[in-house]
Amino acid sequence: MEIFERLADMGHERVLLCSNPDVGLKAIIAVHSTALGPGLGGLRMWPFKDFDEALTDVLRLSRGMTYKAAAAGLHLGGGKAVILGDPKSDKSEALFRSFGRYVESLNGLYITAEDVGTDMEDMEVILSETRWVTGVSPAHGGSGDPSPVTAYGVLQGIKAAANWKNDEPSLKGLTVAVQGVGNVGYYLAKYLTDEGAKIIGADIDPEKTARAESDLGVEIVSTDEIMEVDCDVLAPCALGAGLNQESIPKLRCSIVAGGANNQLHKEEIDGVALHERDILYAPDFVINAGGLINVYNELTGDYNQERALRMTRGIYLNLMRVFEISKEDKVPTYVAADRMAEERIATIKKLGSRHWGRFISNH
Repeated sequence: MEIFERLADMGHERVLLCSNPDVGLKAIIAVHSTALGPGLGGLRMWPFKDFDEALTDVLRLSRGMTYKAAAAGLHLGGGKAVILGDPKSDKSEALFRSFGRYVESLNGLYITAEDVGTDMEDMEVILSETRWVTGVSPAHGGSGDPSPVTAYGVLQGIKAAANWKNDEPSLKGLTVAVQGVGNVGYYLAKYLTDEGAKIIGADIDPEKTARAESDLGVEIVSTDEIMEVDCDVLAPCALGAGLNQESIPKLRCSIVAGGANNQLHKEEIDGVALHERDILYAPDFVINAGGLINVYNELTGDYNQERALRMTRGIYLNLMRVFEISKEDKVPTYVAADRMAEERIATIKKLGSRHWGRFISNH
């Protein structure tokens, strides 16, 4: 009964358990809300220690996607999926095709995309079983890797935070610590380097740190050190829950603004702790919406990256609005971001049921 209570508490519309022992598939699809449109969110593949950890992750991530789409002004709801497995050893065509059939069974209620542990090639395998997939290659009418656009949005968010904190949007001369220099983190480091910032980076994968160091001149530190380095901005771009009761007291930055999902381990504790330390936190579902904006452009017509980047620049203004609400209402920024998203969801809900024909006709 505990599982049903958790679903009720978080307001999920549907949770689907996906199993195919013949191909090793153990997956969960969670649709949090379709109030604004079909639930869209990436497919994460990760060696979770158990089912409970995977369920917790997918429930939090899918709820975050609802708020992300709402805050970004998109006509999308929130969904997410996880596959329990090691992406380095457990991938197969049969595994992803089996997962694709579960996605197809939802008939557009959930639209999948790449996430941690999955990539464009995996999405194209899923495409062989369902039309409800985004992030495929341009050869298949898609937008390809969303990481550059996600990172571009994070850059806009860092500029907004710097402007709010320092009355100056320029990042020249600032030190930014990037936790996780994989796909999004690498592109973010590249953008920041072009802006004249100094970059310190860390990653659990030595190949990724080597690439960042050789290509961009990133100063590399250990994953244990990155949260404690002296910097202007900490940019979490790895897995979530890195901001917690243990790490926050050790932070030596004035801004936290990065691309990771669910950065706060416990919002009501860690969001308040950052606020009390006067560390400006850019709520993750607002700042990292670039990838969602990118695939939204793929869904609603012929994909054009310039249009996606233009929409992504709106993250700057969205975050400035969050900071304004935080100041006016005297609440932490994570609360301000929730209020901004919830206000839009509530307004649209009053209009009644919504027709999704635009999405269906394009798929």
